[in-house]
Amino acid sequence: VQLQASGGGLVQPGGSLRLSCAASGFPLNHHNVGWFRQAPGKEREGVSAIRSIDDSTYYADSVKGRFTISIDNSKNTLYLQMDSLRPEDTAVYYCAAGRHGNIIDVHSGDGMDYWGKGTQVTVSS
Repeated sequence: VQLQASGGGLVQPGGSLRLSCAASGFPLNHHNVGWFRQAPGKEREGVSAIRSIDDSTYYADSVKGRFTISIDNSKNTLYLQMDSLRPEDTAVYYCAAGRHGNIIDVHSGDGMDYWGKGTQVTVSS
């Protein structure tokens, strides 16, 4: 079981990035999935998630209207499209998945079973 995140980088304010998280060993579409981030000196926070029980989505208030979470089942890959990036979006971004039926805390990530290694996103001019 593995999650491999990629797509981070350096981008100017207002720019876009798309993060990818390729899963192996289990099907993403039967799991709760999400993206989390951690900035230096701050706690990890939930960015966006999809709950497997009803396919509902969650977005942190700070990213609503700018970020979009999606799954490509044919590629078993989770994405996070990030537009209109701001310096405060700078962080290490992690993807995670939790078994269907788990109680997931979309803010902290508690309940997620699998975590990918982070990918750095830096928004700076």
